[in-house]
Amino acid sequence: MDLDAYTAAHGADWERLGRLARRRRLDGRDADELIDLYQSGAADLSAIQTSAGSTTVGDRLSVTLASARLRFTGAGANPLSQLPRFFALQLPAALYRIRWIVLAVAVATIIVSTLYALWITGNPGVLRNLGDDAALKQYVNHSFVDYYSNNPAASFAGQVWTNNAWIAAQCIAFGITGIWVPYVLVQNAVGIGTAAGVMFAYGRGDVLFSYILPHGLLELTSVFVAAAAGLRIFWAWIAPGARTRGQALAEDGRALFTVAVGCAISLFVSGLIEGFVTPSDLPVWVKIGIGVLALGAYLFYMLFVGRRAVRAGETGDLTEFEAGDRRVVAG
Repeated sequence: MDLDAYTAAHGADWERLGRLARRRRLDGRDADELIDLYQSGAADLSAIQTSAGSTTVGDRLSVTLASARLRFTGAGANPLSQLPRFFALQLPAALYRIRWIVLAVAVATIIVSTLYALWITGNPGVLRNLGDDAALKQYVNHSFVDYYSNNPAASFAGQVWTNNAWIAAQCIAFGITGIWVPYVLVQNAVGIGTAAGVMFAYGRGDVLFSYILPHGLLELTSVFVAAAAGLRIFWAWIAPGARTRGQALAEDGRALFTVAVGCAISLFVSGLIEGFVTPSDLPVWVKIGIGVLALGAYLFYMLFVGRRAVRAGETGDLTEFEAGDRRVVAG
């Protein structure tokens, strides 16, 4: 290819494309011309790169094409500028939409845990199957409490946060299966019921609540929220309503996966409480009060801020531009 001759033949079109790309307003005719010139310019750039490789002419044309493309595709917003909208609208709206599922999950977990604890405390044979008397006394008198102070507070907080955030993310990501979330919830309920049953059987129920409630109120609520989001995604697949299953999964998946970010933040807070407050020498009422305040702030954000966001038309999903076309319709 004679690059100079090729530039002389097509240079006027490239210059015209650049002028249109820089123009602040385009009427219908100019917009059509912009797209036509963009398509021919893209073909010219391909020919130049194929025949001559990387050249100054090709680089200039590439920049012109990029500027032109932004005129009809639009530019994505700065991610940092999206943070206020995310925390003020998208996240609380997504949380508010699943509030009743969260309540159902919480009630089911409490019922299963309570029944399991009553079964253990009311049946000495079941209690014995969990360990001999010496081992159980070691657990209620030392192991249960020492768990919260065996490691430095900062590393312990990071450990429990990482573990809980990973479980929450799995509940949301694998919720579509309809199996993973119930499995995690039953495991969680049985674990809580077993610990409660053993502690109450040895008259240490007060110790259980004094060490569980400060961080557990927010921690368990966050797990319930993650489980509810996973179940809601599963239900979008089962009963999509007027939407196609693909559309329902895409919309609810995008909207509710923001919950994973919210759970990571709330679980980070509960991890800090578990690492620094739960094993501290503060009075029990102060520690539980901190847990109640943390849960209250979370519920206020979910219910009050979330309700305002939903009433403003927010669903937690991406904007129409960010999400792209939903369906191609002819006619």
